[in-house]
Amino acid sequence: MRINAYFILFSSLFCLSIGQAQEKKFAINTVAFYNLENLFDTINDPYKNDEDFIYTKENYLKKLNNMARVISQIGTGENPTNSPVVIGVAEIENRTVLEDLVKNPQIADKNYGVIHFDSPDMRGIDCGFLYQKKHFTPTSFKNFPLIITEDNTDKKAKDKDKEKIDDTDDNIVDATTKRIYTRDQILMTGLLDGEEMHFIVNHWPSRRGGEKRSSPLREAAAALNKKIIDSLQAINPNAKIFTMGDLNDGPFNKSIKEVLGAKGDEKEVKPLGLYNPAEKMMNKGIGTLAHRDAWDFFDQIIISEPLLRKDYSSWRYWKMGVFNKPFMIQQTGQYKGYALRNSSIEPGFSDHFPSYIYLIKEIKP
Repeated sequence: MRINAYFILFSSLFCLSIGQAQEKKFAINTVAFYNLENLFDTINDPYKNDEDFIYTKENYLKKLNNMARVISQIGTGENPTNSPVVIGVAEIENRTVLEDLVKNPQIADKNYGVIHFDSPDMRGIDCGFLYQKKHFTPTSFKNFPLIITEDNTDKKAKDKDKEKIDDTDDNIVDATTKRIYTRDQILMTGLLDGEEMHFIVNHWPSRRGGEKRSSPLREAAAALNKKIIDSLQAINPNAKIFTMGDLNDGPFNKSIKEVLGAKGDEKEVKPLGLYNPAEKMMNKGIGTLAHRDAWDFFDQIIISEPLLRKDYSSWRYWKMGVFNKPFMIQQTGQYKGYALRNSSIEPGFSDHFPSYIYLIKEIKP
């Protein structure tokens, strides 16, 4: 087993009313998700609506540098020797931009591999994975299209807030087929330091047209996600599954709480159930993006029950975090305190902060 880093936890053991301290050492890995906000290239693709984000060569390199700077530091608070071993990403234009990203000098030594599929999204934005080849070996990967139409929207919804949270021009209806072309969900299965893991990356339909009207679209995305998870658990009830992404819903929305059935309390998670650590963070006022001075937590990492078990002879969940260093935050103006977002004219970082979780495994003497 390759060990990224180790840390020491102290636990007290009591025997015959005599306290005795035992020192344990744990290996640690970081798993993350990051919406890269319009990581496009310098070429105008005639088959995509990419006109608003055709970077100059100079700005493209700035954008790559910014993304690599963040990735190189995610999770290093408790895991100082290593960036994430697996990262789900969203809002990327194609495979090429990911291949350029992993070559950036700030993360090139991590030797990240790339998993990517072209999605039918109208803007041409896709999802994908980066993984450190020395720690993770993919054994299979597949994309699952989300088939939704205009009929999936709630046309009767009376939504007072018609303003969407982001400026992505999705949820557009094809005039002929009535289909809303959106991002695929990608399943990547592989071995993390020899142990089988399943990762699903998502970017669910936006709130364009209003949260209530568009909610059925995200509920349909959650239903597809649940179907993928159920299929994995039918093969192996003890499957270790991570479903992550920009869900365009928070931990308390119907898509998460009812369709996925994710719980915010570890004690409530039953076998075959799902745990959503973002719920506790949201209750503390911590989020991954801001809108009208209110924070929400769209960028979630939801895990299956076996990752919560307290037998640390294999990889288990430890805790979650949001990576939001000062250099990623707007320091002045109307949006002071918000994520330092991106434009094609002045590349920033992203309007989303990345989320991450730590996995730990006991190192036996």
